Amino acid sequence: MEKKWWHDKVAYQIYPKSFCDSNGDGIGDIPGIISKLDYLKDLGVDIVWLSPCYPSPLADQGYDISDYYGIDPRFGTMEDMDRLIAEAKKRDMYILMDLVVNHCSDEHEWFQKACEDPDGKYGHFFYLREKEEGKRPTNWRSYFGGSVWEDLPGTNRQYLHVFHKKQPDLNWENPELREEVYKNINWWLEKGLGGFRIDAIMNIKKAHPFHDYAPDREDGLCSVKAMLAEAEGIGGFLEEMRDRTFRKYDAFSVGEVFSEKPGELPGFIGENGYFSSAFDFSAAVFGKSGKGWYDADLITPEDYKNCCFQAQEEVGCIGFLANIIENHDQPRGVSCYIPQGDCCVASKKMLAALNFMLRGIPFIYQGQELGMENVPFSSIEEVDDISSLEEYRVALAAGLSCGEALKVVARYSRDNARTPMQWSDKPHAGFTDGTPWLRVNPNYKTINAAAEQDDPDSVLNFYGRMIALRKDPEYTETIVYGAFEPFLRERRNLMAYYRKGEKTLLVIGNYQRKEQEVTLPVSCKKVLLNNYPEFSILGNTVRMRGYQVLILEI
Repeated sequence: MEKKWWHDKVAYQIYPKSFCDSNGDGIGDIPGIISKLDYLKDLGVDIVWLSPCYPSPLADQGYDISDYYGIDPRFGTMEDMDRLIAEAKKRDMYILMDLVVNHCSDEHEWFQKACEDPDGKYGHFFYLREKEEGKRPTNWRSYFGGSVWEDLPGTNRQYLHVFHKKQPDLNWENPELREEVYKNINWWLEKGLGGFRIDAIMNIKKAHPFHDYAPDREDGLCSVKAMLAEAEGIGGFLEEMRDRTFRKYDAFSVGEVFSEKPGELPGFIGENGYFSSAFDFSAAVFGKSGKGWYDADLITPEDYKNCCFQAQEEVGCIGFLANIIENHDQPRGVSCYIPQGDCCVASKKMLAALNFMLRGIPFIYQGQELGMENVPFSSIEEVDDISSLEEYRVALAAGLSCGEALKVVARYSRDNARTPMQWSDKPHAGFTDGTPWLRVNPNYKTINAAAEQDDPDSVLNFYGRMIALRKDPEYTETIVYGAFEPFLRERRNLMAYYRKGEKTLLVIGNYQRKEQEVTLPVSCKKVLLNNYPEFSILGNTVRMRGYQVLILEI
């Protein structure tokens, strides 16, 4: 494999609205991010991905972009962005932005012009269909509920939106549209961006001709995923985009890739892949149901292990996955992947190490390094996220009580990851001097960066030690490029694997509250990381405490 500059890096995702507010308006901003670059550098972060901070009406929290060349005044100015890129460069760090090009905002100039002249140039930037009384062009259901078709204002047409109605889909079949996208990407890369995270990219290729599918709910609609499963030829678009943009600048690109077809992975992240990396969502989507969140199966430690192992084995040495525990679209990982009632400092560290040591590029989401947890909801009125509100409605329609539906939403809501970053035990967790746009998790008094920086046994300092191990010249080659191989795979509630390269490392996690004994295949040379102060071994037999994790050189 040809070595790339990003292979040995550690990435960190920032949700700008909730990271750090510098001016007291309750909304995080770019100057706030700049003020925390040293915190990230000290942690060991190399790549910083910003969720959207472009101008937007925020129908979907910035993933509805009204100007691809601007910065939303809520977050600062273009001068602030230039300063962020420059300050990151001084610290040998790279800034990624979100690339959201499956759709734009209905307030974007292109869409406004399409409304004025649906048969003109900009009408062809979207999917428009003649309106028929009492009938939709197709029976597809959007990701946020309801039909994907909406009336085009002032016309007899309807437009396609697979997400919110304020997010009209862009017509990638139109080469003029693609040229505009590439022009914008290159404009940002010329500014000095290190690359992009590519949002919802699997949706850009539609199955033609459009037609109905069998309904999968009582509303007579079917999930838009049925159409995507039939779509062919996305590689042509992605290959063209790579060659016209990322490759020219040696830029890092990481794709939000769902639902790739069997055998397609090398095309996405292989030696000549469309992207540098793609996120592993196998655990995030485990147990999900087409009926809605209310019908989802809870993930167990065995399920989590199998998801990770299967993803690792599928990718092999093809390329590099981007490994995550959580992101802005998921609940907090420690509240999801640790059995209920067992969420504690030890189990948080165990989960961190088991994920971090997998082959691939680790992506840390803001607050993950503190062990931030899901936020308690007492009422649906406290929920901001549009997808959560739709899932609440779906659960009620399925016969759940208000309390039961709220419990479902509380477990899976994207708001769990979007509550303000917990910097200190000061009011509003030190996030803002004003009133935060979304309420702070009440546990900020004990879970916060200031307290954890001063505690050598904190989750934060454990993350620091993991990152330092990854960057240690003695072990980097093995951790970054070494092979992955499961160990004692069939042992219940034990997640263990080798990383084999210049050295042989063994990662062992006791994924339960009860102690268990593990016999090592050979003697231990060195304990590289341990989430407990002690290490109990008799001969080659290790006695592991509840949720203990060990990284051993053997």
